[in-house]
Amino acid sequence: MQELNELRHFCKWLADESGKIIKSYWRTSINVENKSDLSPVTIADKKTEELMREAIMKKFSNHGILGEEFGEYNPNAEYKWVLDPIDGTKSFICGTVMFGTLIALLKNGEPILGVINQPILNEFLIGDNYVTELNGKQVHVRNCENISDAVLLTTDQINVEKFCNIKNFDDLVHKVKLYRQWGDCYGYYLVATGYADIMIDPIMNPWDLMALIPIIKGAGGTITDYYNGNPAKGNSIVATGGKIHNEVIETLNGK
Repeated sequence: MQELNELRHFCKWLADESGKIIKSYWRTSINVENKSDLSPVTIADKKTEELMREAIMKKFSNHGILGEEFGEYNPNAEYKWVLDPIDGTKSFICGTVMFGTLIALLKNGEPILGVINQPILNEFLIGDNYVTELNGKQVHVRNCENISDAVLLTTDQINVEKFCNIKNFDDLVHKVKLYRQWGDCYGYYLVATGYADIMIDPIMNPWDLMALIPIIKGAGGTITDYYNGNPAKGNSIVATGGKIHNEVIETLNGK
Protein backbone atom coordinates (compact mmCIF):
# COMPACT_ATOMS: atom_id res chain seq x y z
CA MET A 1 0.00 0.00 0.00
CA GLN A 2 2.82 2.39 0.84
CA GLU A 3 4.44 1.72 -2.54
CA LEU A 4 1.14 2.42 -4.34
CA ASN A 5 0.72 5.68 -2.43
CA GLU A 6 4.22 6.75 -3.45
CA LEU A 7 3.39 5.95 -7.07
CA ARG A 8 0.20 7.99 -6.81
CA HIS A 9 2.18 10.96 -5.49
CA PHE A 10 4.62 10.58 -8.37
CA CYS A 11 1.71 10.54 -10.85
CA LYS A 12 0.49 13.81 -9.36
CA TRP A 13 3.94 15.33 -9.74
CA LEU A 14 4.10 14.20 -13.38
CA ALA A 15 0.68 15.72 -13.99
CA ASP A 16 1.57 19.02 -12.35
CA GLU A 17 4.88 19.43 -14.15
CA SER A 18 3.61 18.33 -17.56
CA GLY A 19 0.59 20.56 -17.09
CA LYS A 20 2.83 23.61 -16.82
CA ILE A 21 4.18 22.91 -20.29
CA ILE A 22 0.73 22.37 -21.77
CA LYS A 23 -0.62 25.58 -20.22
CA SER A 24 2.25 27.56 -21.70
CA TYR A 25 1.27 26.50 -25.26
CA TRP A 26 -2.54 26.38 -24.99
CA ARG A 27 -4.27 28.95 -27.22
CA THR A 28 -0.97 30.19 -28.62
CA SER A 29 0.27 30.21 -32.20
CA ILE A 30 2.18 26.95 -32.50
CA ASN A 31 3.22 24.90 -35.50
CA VAL A 32 1.20 21.75 -36.16
CA GLU A 33 2.90 18.80 -37.83
CA ASN A 34 1.27 15.70 -39.32
CA LYS A 35 2.61 12.29 -38.34
CA SER A 36 2.76 9.30 -40.69
CA ASP A 37 -0.85 8.41 -39.83
CA LEU A 38 -1.84 12.04 -40.57
CA SER A 39 -2.71 12.71 -36.93
CA PRO A 40 -1.46 16.08 -35.66
CA VAL A 41 1.37 16.65 -33.21
CA THR A 42 2.73 19.85 -31.65
CA ILE A 43 5.74 20.96 -29.65
CA ALA A 44 3.51 20.77 -26.58
CA ASP A 45 2.95 17.02 -27.14
CA LYS A 46 6.67 16.39 -27.62
CA LYS A 47 7.97 18.48 -24.72
CA THR A 48 5.35 17.06 -22.35
CA GLU A 49 6.29 13.48 -23.12
CA GLU A 50 10.00 14.26 -22.94
CA LEU A 51 9.59 15.65 -19.43
CA MET A 52 7.62 12.63 -18.21
CA ARG A 53 9.98 10.10 -19.77
CA GLU A 54 13.07 11.76 -18.29
CA ALA A 55 11.48 11.89 -14.83
CA ILE A 56 10.44 8.22 -14.95
CA MET A 57 13.86 7.06 -16.15
CA LYS A 58 15.52 9.01 -13.35
CA LYS A 59 13.26 7.75 -10.56
CA PHE A 60 12.48 4.22 -11.81
CA SER A 61 15.40 3.17 -13.97
CA ASN A 62 14.20 -0.44 -14.17
CA HIS A 63 10.69 0.47 -15.40
CA GLY A 64 9.60 0.42 -19.02
CA ILE A 65 7.92 3.24 -20.94
CA LEU A 66 5.60 3.33 -23.94
CA GLY A 67 4.74 6.80 -25.21
CA GLU A 68 2.78 8.01 -28.19
CA GLU A 69 5.49 10.36 -29.45
CA PHE A 70 8.77 8.59 -28.65
CA GLY A 71 8.00 4.88 -28.62
CA GLU A 72 9.11 2.16 -26.26
CA TYR A 73 11.89 1.85 -23.70
CA ASN A 74 12.79 -1.31 -21.71
CA PRO A 75 9.81 -3.20 -23.18
CA ASN A 76 10.16 -6.37 -21.07
CA ALA A 77 10.05 -4.62 -17.69
CA GLU A 78 7.62 -5.85 -15.05
CA TYR A 79 6.37 -2.29 -14.57
CA LYS A 80 5.64 -0.14 -17.63
CA TRP A 81 4.44 3.46 -17.89
CA VAL A 82 2.15 4.21 -20.83
CA LEU A 83 1.94 7.90 -21.76
CA ASP A 84 -0.20 10.07 -23.99
CA PRO A 85 1.03 13.62 -23.39
CA ILE A 86 -2.02 15.25 -24.99
CA ASP A 87 -4.90 12.93 -25.68
CA GLY A 88 -7.09 15.04 -27.92
CA THR A 89 -4.46 17.07 -29.76
CA LYS A 90 -7.07 18.22 -32.28
CA SER A 91 -9.14 19.69 -29.43
CA PHE A 92 -6.00 21.25 -27.92
CA ILE A 93 -5.15 22.90 -31.25
CA CYS A 94 -8.68 24.28 -31.51
CA GLY A 95 -8.47 25.87 -28.07
CA THR A 96 -11.08 23.69 -26.35
CA VAL A 97 -10.63 21.95 -22.98
CA MET A 98 -11.73 18.48 -24.11
CA PHE A 99 -8.24 17.01 -23.95
CA GLY A 100 -5.96 15.71 -21.23
CA THR A 101 -2.74 13.97 -20.32
CA LEU A 102 -3.01 10.21 -19.89
CA ILE A 103 -0.63 8.39 -17.55
CA ALA A 104 -0.91 4.66 -16.88
CA LEU A 105 1.24 2.25 -14.89
CA LEU A 106 1.09 -1.41 -15.86
CA LYS A 107 2.27 -4.45 -13.94
CA ASN A 108 2.83 -7.49 -16.14
CA GLY A 109 0.65 -5.97 -18.84
CA GLU A 110 -2.34 -5.04 -16.68
CA PRO A 111 -2.94 -1.41 -15.64
CA ILE A 112 -2.80 -0.75 -11.88
CA LEU A 113 -2.93 3.07 -11.97
CA GLY A 114 -4.49 5.49 -14.40
CA VAL A 115 -4.55 9.28 -14.64
CA ILE A 116 -6.52 11.78 -16.70
CA ASN A 117 -5.13 15.25 -16.05
CA GLN A 118 -6.84 18.32 -17.49
CA PRO A 119 -4.35 21.12 -16.74
CA ILE A 120 -6.45 24.06 -17.91
CA LEU A 121 -9.29 23.19 -15.53
CA ASN A 122 -6.91 21.86 -12.84
CA GLU A 123 -8.69 18.50 -12.79
CA PHE A 124 -6.58 15.53 -11.67
CA LEU A 125 -8.44 12.22 -11.93
CA ILE A 126 -6.68 9.08 -10.71
CA GLY A 127 -7.90 5.50 -10.32
CA ASP A 128 -6.41 2.23 -9.09
CA ASN A 129 -9.18 -0.21 -10.15
CA TYR A 130 -10.77 0.07 -6.69
CA VAL A 131 -11.10 3.79 -6.00
CA THR A 132 -11.11 6.81 -8.31
CA GLU A 133 -10.58 10.33 -7.03
CA LEU A 134 -10.93 13.77 -8.58
CA ASN A 135 -8.66 16.28 -6.85
CA GLY A 136 -8.63 14.06 -3.76
CA LYS A 137 -12.38 13.44 -3.59
CA GLN A 138 -13.80 10.02 -4.46
CA VAL A 139 -16.06 9.92 -7.53
CA HIS A 140 -18.53 7.37 -8.87
CA VAL A 141 -20.31 6.60 -12.11
CA ARG A 142 -23.96 7.60 -12.41
CA ASN A 143 -26.66 5.08 -11.51
CA CYS A 144 -28.29 4.74 -14.93
CA GLU A 145 -30.85 1.92 -14.81
CA ASN A 146 -32.26 2.24 -18.33
CA ILE A 147 -30.51 2.83 -21.63
CA SER A 148 -33.29 5.24 -22.61
CA ASP A 149 -32.02 7.60 -19.89
CA ALA A 150 -28.37 7.39 -20.95
CA VAL A 151 -25.98 10.00 -22.30
CA LEU A 152 -23.84 8.45 -25.06
CA LEU A 153 -20.50 9.91 -26.13
CA THR A 154 -17.90 9.08 -28.75
CA THR A 155 -14.83 10.87 -30.02
CA ASP A 156 -15.38 10.97 -33.77
CA GLN A 157 -18.33 9.86 -35.90
CA ILE A 158 -15.93 9.25 -38.80
CA ASN A 159 -14.09 6.59 -36.77
CA VAL A 160 -17.40 4.96 -35.92
CA GLU A 161 -18.25 4.76 -39.62
CA LYS A 162 -14.79 3.41 -40.53
CA PHE A 163 -14.20 0.85 -37.79
CA CYS A 164 -17.54 -0.54 -36.64
CA ASN A 165 -20.99 -1.50 -37.87
CA ILE A 166 -22.60 1.91 -38.29
CA LYS A 167 -26.14 0.50 -38.43
CA ASN A 168 -25.70 -1.12 -35.00
CA PHE A 169 -24.22 2.09 -33.62
CA ASP A 170 -27.14 4.08 -35.01
CA ASP A 171 -29.48 1.66 -33.27
CA LEU A 172 -27.75 2.52 -30.00
CA VAL A 173 -27.97 6.24 -30.74
CA HIS A 174 -31.73 5.92 -31.17
CA LYS A 175 -32.05 4.05 -27.85
CA VAL A 176 -30.35 6.66 -25.66
CA LYS A 177 -31.55 10.01 -24.35
CA LEU A 178 -28.67 12.13 -25.69
CA TYR A 179 -25.76 11.56 -28.09
CA ARG A 180 -22.77 13.90 -28.36
CA GLN A 181 -19.18 13.80 -29.67
CA TRP A 182 -17.50 15.01 -26.47
CA GLY A 183 -14.60 12.70 -26.86
CA ASP A 184 -11.06 11.61 -26.32
CA CYS A 185 -10.15 11.11 -22.66
CA TYR A 186 -12.58 13.80 -21.52
CA GLY A 187 -15.51 11.58 -22.45
CA TYR A 188 -14.21 8.91 -20.08
CA TYR A 189 -13.71 11.57 -17.43
CA LEU A 190 -17.42 12.42 -17.79
CA VAL A 191 -18.43 8.77 -17.35
CA ALA A 192 -16.19 8.27 -14.31
CA THR A 193 -17.47 11.41 -12.61
CA GLY A 194 -21.15 10.71 -13.26
CA TYR A 195 -21.96 13.21 -16.02
CA ALA A 196 -22.34 10.71 -18.87
CA ASP A 197 -23.23 7.02 -19.06
CA ILE A 198 -21.59 5.52 -22.16
CA MET A 199 -18.32 6.35 -23.92
CA ILE A 200 -17.28 4.42 -27.02
CA ASP A 201 -14.18 4.44 -29.20
CA PRO A 202 -14.04 1.72 -31.91
CA ILE A 203 -10.30 2.14 -32.50
CA MET A 204 -7.64 2.85 -29.87
CA ASN A 205 -3.89 2.60 -29.29
CA PRO A 206 -2.43 1.39 -25.97
CA TRP A 207 -1.53 4.97 -24.94
CA ASP A 208 -5.15 5.99 -25.58
CA LEU A 209 -6.76 3.34 -23.43
CA MET A 210 -4.56 1.92 -20.64
CA ALA A 211 -5.07 4.80 -18.20
CA LEU A 212 -8.84 4.63 -18.63
CA ILE A 213 -9.18 1.11 -17.25
CA PRO A 214 -8.27 1.71 -13.56
CA ILE A 215 -10.23 4.98 -13.63
CA ILE A 216 -13.52 3.54 -14.87
CA LYS A 217 -13.22 0.43 -12.69
CA GLY A 218 -12.31 2.49 -9.63
CA ALA A 219 -15.38 4.66 -10.17
CA GLY A 220 -17.61 1.57 -10.16
CA GLY A 221 -18.11 1.40 -13.91
CA THR A 222 -17.54 -1.31 -16.49
CA ILE A 223 -14.95 -1.09 -19.25
CA THR A 224 -14.36 -3.65 -22.01
CA ASP A 225 -13.42 -3.74 -25.64
CA TYR A 226 -16.11 -3.59 -28.33
CA TYR A 227 -16.80 -7.33 -27.93
CA ASN A 228 -16.93 -7.44 -24.10
CA GLY A 229 -13.33 -8.66 -23.83
CA ASN A 230 -10.39 -7.52 -21.70
CA PRO A 231 -9.80 -3.88 -22.71
CA ALA A 232 -6.06 -4.13 -22.00
CA LYS A 233 -5.79 -6.78 -24.74
CA GLY A 234 -7.97 -5.05 -27.32
CA ASN A 235 -7.91 -1.98 -29.56
CA SER A 236 -11.33 -0.51 -28.78
CA ILE A 237 -13.18 0.70 -25.67
CA VAL A 238 -16.73 0.67 -24.36
CA ALA A 239 -17.08 2.27 -20.92
CA THR A 240 -20.38 2.53 -19.05
CA GLY A 241 -21.84 3.04 -15.62
CA GLY A 242 -22.22 -0.73 -15.50
CA LYS A 243 -25.89 -1.67 -15.33
CA ILE A 244 -26.54 -1.03 -19.01
CA HIS A 245 -23.22 -2.40 -20.26
CA ASN A 246 -24.46 -5.74 -21.57
CA GLU A 247 -27.28 -4.11 -23.51
CA VAL A 248 -24.83 -1.62 -25.01
CA ILE A 249 -22.49 -4.42 -26.13
CA GLU A 250 -25.35 -6.47 -27.54
CA THR A 251 -26.66 -3.51 -29.51
CA LEU A 252 -23.23 -2.66 -30.92
CA ASN A 253 -22.82 -6.25 -32.06
CA GLY A 254 -26.31 -6.61 -33.51
CA LYS A 255 -27.65 -9.09 -30.98
